[in-house]
Amino acid sequence: MASRSVCVLCRKASVVRMMCRAMSAAAHPQPQVDFLKGERHKKHPGVTNLKTLRLPEELQTAACSIIHRAQLPRLTERTHSLTNFLWSRKRAVEDFTLRKKALSLEKELWKKEIEKCGDGDIDEQLLEDRIRKKVISELRRSTYHWTTMKYDEDLAVVYMAARLAGGYAAVRRAMNEIKKRDPSFAPQSLLDFGSGLGTVVWASHSCWGDTLKEMVCVDSSGPMNILAEKLLKGDDEEAEPHIKHVYFRQFLPVSPKVQFDLVVTAFTLSELPNVKEREEAVLTLWRKTSSYLVLVENGTKEGHQMLMEARDALLKKQEETAYDTRPASVFAPCPHELTCPKLAQEPVTPCNFQQQYHPLPLPGHNQLQREKFIYLILSRTKAAKAETENVDWARLIAPVQCRSRHVHCRMCCPDGKLQHLVVTAQKHSRDVYRCARSSNWGDQQPLIQQVQDDVQSDSE
Repeated sequence: MASRSVCVLCRKASVVRMMCRAMSAAAHPQPQVDFLKGERHKKHPGVTNLKTLRLPEELQTAACSIIHRAQLPRLTERTHSLTNFLWSRKRAVEDFTLRKKALSLEKELWKKEIEKCGDGDIDEQLLEDRIRKKVISELRRSTYHWTTMKYDEDLAVVYMAARLAGGYAAVRRAMNEIKKRDPSFAPQSLLDFGSGLGTVVWASHSCWGDTLKEMVCVDSSGPMNILAEKLLKGDDEEAEPHIKHVYFRQFLPVSPKVQFDLVVTAFTLSELPNVKEREEAVLTLWRKTSSYLVLVENGTKEGHQMLMEARDALLKKQEETAYDTRPASVFAPCPHELTCPKLAQEPVTPCNFQQQYHPLPLPGHNQLQREKFIYLILSRTKAAKAETENVDWARLIAPVQCRSRHVHCRMCCPDGKLQHLVVTAQKHSRDVYRCARSSNWGDQQPLIQQVQDDVQSDSE
């Protein structure tokens, strides 16, 4: 009897809870907002992620042919070594920072020497020489030694084996943001600064096909340009290039009036020696942009910092002489133009994304791989805001965690804050909930403005 009574009480309690939830939902009905625009939840307007990518067949065949003919010794080992080196590469230490560190060391060493000598006689010249040597020795020991990458024929082939597929995946994913959100954009001209193997040309051709009538690839490395041309011709010098209207240069077009619909620089800012040169390069590329500027770097703290420097330069610096006065606006991934909230967190973590891809079929490259990267897209015109009222779009900055009847979403929001939102069908509407379950890291997630109850600061 006792157990039967307990079961009855449990069932009654369950009914009461369901009635309370229904009353709560009736008292606070969710606004019905049509942000799907006729799309299914799995393909809602914020989904920009791509499934596992493969290199175009012609590109993969040409790359494998070149690698096979090169017959490089220890290719697998050299590929892994170069990959690790490029991933761990840091920015060169700025002269100002170096001087500041040297002065601090010198002051500290003088203080120690004076305390050691006490009131005795001091040979200042001798002591000064000794301290200078110690400062130089310590700076050499503790300062990152940045060097310019110089590619010969062999190293260019090693770079291709290491980075061709991953670089293509990152650029293709970044370009998909434009293709999905601005379907009317059909670029006719492209400028690729630091073109390397020409992966930007292949990725843009995959997106927009033959609408591109002029593609200018700029790279100071002669061996890289030669290798990129070989890839376009399928490793056959007498063949016609698979993609036409591609032109290779070692310097940017001189005229400031020459503009391109799409300007891209991928994994190139990290090859410039200091912040001043990076800023000048970005401003020059912006002058040559008529629609979109796309920047891509490794998904590290260094890559993140470089792109945020570029973002600040383009949003805050006004040029005295500009042939195109339309200002820059952030198109993706940031949903705002405020300071990146990730830079304010301790410890600092990069705002990066990832794309799964099939690597080149080489020894040691058998499994699917993920390219972790950072990108920034700026537009000459303000991004068209959704016509739907009361809906904002936040960027998912971490993997979505789907649980029973709720979803954990960590997002960067239009107000410039990082938020942790627990999405449920009851509190946020069935459409928002199903969109959250169908979204992933890097997508945009709809936020109905009236719903604020379950939003928490990520620092809590």
